[in-house]
Amino acid sequence: MDLVFNKAKNKDDIKKILDHNIDAFSDTPDFEWTFEDIQREVDEGWELYAVHLGAEVIAAVFIKAEADGLLSKNTSVKMNFQGSGYSHKIKEFIEDKAREFKLKSIYHYCRIDNFRMYSLNESHGYTKTTRRLGEKGQVVEWVKKLK
Repeated sequence: MDLVFNKAKNKDDIKKILDHNIDAFSDTPDFEWTFEDIQREVDEGWELYAVHLGAEVIAAVFIKAEADGLLSKNTSVKMNFQGSGYSHKIKEFIEDKAREFKLKSIYHYCRIDNFRMYSLNESHGYTKTTRRLGEKGQVVEWVKKLK
């Protein structure tokens, strides 16, 4: 079964993603997984996508075009779907969006302790920068230059 990426278009869409995944996605990189925090991200220009496998939402992706780069972050894939290659498909979706927008770079953000994401980023050609974000520097920035 293929993954489907559905952009959240309104508050009801955000609420559905929140309600369906509140426990699975409590470890987002730089904010609490609450309706208010998700809405603030959307209000700040982030596009939110629900990652569906059939009827089930298994992850969420945030992207934001800025200058010549695409900023990106995503929740972990739900535990019972991990190890099936879906994280790679999410990376491909993000990279396809950057190419669609004709951007030159992708910046990806993850928690400093998310070593699975470190491996995934490295396997997709991302390089960790020295930039740290968040109140305690717990968010790491990765970059990939597109050709």
